[in-house]
Amino acid sequence: MLKVFVCVIRRDLLLAFRRRSDMLTTLFFFVIVTTLFPLGVGAEPALLRNMASGILWVAALLASTLSLGRMFAQDFADGALEQLLLSPEPLTVIVIGKVFSHWLVSGLPLVILAPLLAMQFDLPGISIAVLLLSLLIGTPILSLLGAIGAALTLGARGGSVLIALLVLPLYIPVLIFGTGAVGALANGMEAEAHLLLLTGLLAVVAALAPWATSAALRIAIE
Repeated sequence: MLKVFVCVIRRDLLLAFRRRSDMLTTLFFFVIVTTLFPLGVGAEPALLRNMASGILWVAALLASTLSLGRMFAQDFADGALEQLLLSPEPLTVIVIGKVFSHWLVSGLPLVILAPLLAMQFDLPGISIAVLLLSLLIGTPILSLLGAIGAALTLGARGGSVLIALLVLPLYIPVLIFGTGAVGALANGMEAEAHLLLLTGLLAVVAALAPWATSAALRIAIE
């Protein structure tokens, strides 16, 4: 199973780097959205600090949603998904590999860019560290939940819009806990509670989402 897991990740990463424009679109969207907000609301430092975590989290959430439609679509179009379903290894292992590779391409770059973009909001160093940690915990949840939406809308007309309608309501707890961690720190409280809740949510989603995605993929193929 480990060999299959590694092969799926390596294959998806290779395909992603061959289509670098798709990956760069997600990054540019994240950068542009977070950069436009300070220009639109003004240069008041206190206002920017209060809005920073919400803006960065919403931008990361929307940027992650842009790439969900490509998670299974190409494999579905060229028949590779059917071959993966015929594999003797559990489908959940393959799904976890594809979700992990999606996070490496679409989620991890956002986490890396976030501290740099947070500087334009005049966030203190400790708040940037908490924001980075919350994104590091939260972005895998976005990929896991997004995989369910991508599998349910596989082959459907207007699938990208349907994915957004399905997964955006599920992203609300992640958004609340992620922004709440930085907000609690700004109000003089501990951010640990929000980060622990975010970690617990990651554990629950990691246990259940691959099974739900696998079932949705089998239904789509049938």
